[in-house]
Amino acid sequence: MERSRIAVTGASGLIGSALVRSLTADGHEVVRLVRHGARSADEVCWDPEGQYVDAAGLDGCDAVVNLAGAGVGDHRWTDAYKKTVRDSRVLGTAALAEAVAALDRPPRVWVNGSAIGFYGETGDRAVDESAPPGDGFLPSLCVEWEEATAPVQEAGVRTVFARTGLVVAREGGAWAKLFPLYKAGLGGRFGNGRQYWSFVALHDEVAAIRHLIDTDGLSGPFNLTAPNPRTNREISAAMGRVMHRPSLFTVPAPALKLVLGEMSGDVLGSQRVLPKRLLESGFTFAFPEIEGAIRAAL
Repeated sequence: MERSRIAVTGASGLIGSALVRSLTADGHEVVRLVRHGARSADEVCWDPEGQYVDAAGLDGCDAVVNLAGAGVGDHRWTDAYKKTVRDSRVLGTAALAEAVAALDRPPRVWVNGSAIGFYGETGDRAVDESAPPGDGFLPSLCVEWEEATAPVQEAGVRTVFARTGLVVAREGGAWAKLFPLYKAGLGGRFGNGRQYWSFVALHDEVAAIRHLIDTDGLSGPFNLTAPNPRTNREISAAMGRVMHRPSLFTVPAPALKLVLGEMSGDVLGSQRVLPKRLLESGFTFAFPEIEGAIRAAL
């Protein structure tokens, strides 16, 4: 890929910061959208919830990668926090999409964050990008999040939805909370452990986003998950093997429900999601198996 100018929202988050490091290391110019006033030439001011974007700073960008959003697992799902999670994604995406669509020189591609939460509970049934949305808070959130990109699609910008799974990383996300537990010898399965977890190594997540930016003709939803999802029980055993720690503990379902509230349904729920379209597009995973993904994170 020749040197490009790429705008990134959520650039301080787990995936965004890793993507920015990867792009800048390869000589690309990254424009970060920030909530404070722009302090340098590589920053553009925006206010997602207030639906303000300094659009002039985005002129001439070749690509936009929109990853901004309040952490789904950062707080208990009160009605107020669910509104925060939704507004940070849907309102911010809508404002940014309208600003970008109105540019004299819009980007050639827009990669929008999304999540495998789109599919809801799938049990043992494997699903790919052709599956419809599920029921509940996360599926409805993902549908609204993706639909908020309508202005850029109508402006003719190639638009991709990166439906990300559970990112295996120490720096943030759900997995960052697991590593200390296993290091302390307190790891184990959640509930019965039969629920599928569709994971992706942080390295592969970033490589996949860059593949979606670079590959002309790709649009619509892509599942960013490793091709071999595993059950929570299998992942717990793999964590124990890699970290040389026991994985004997069990967190009972009622305890998770007590601590996490409504969010426990997603921890105990099963999502067996396959990256059908990503594989068909020629992408190769560096860490297709869970043990490799864990080792890469460590």
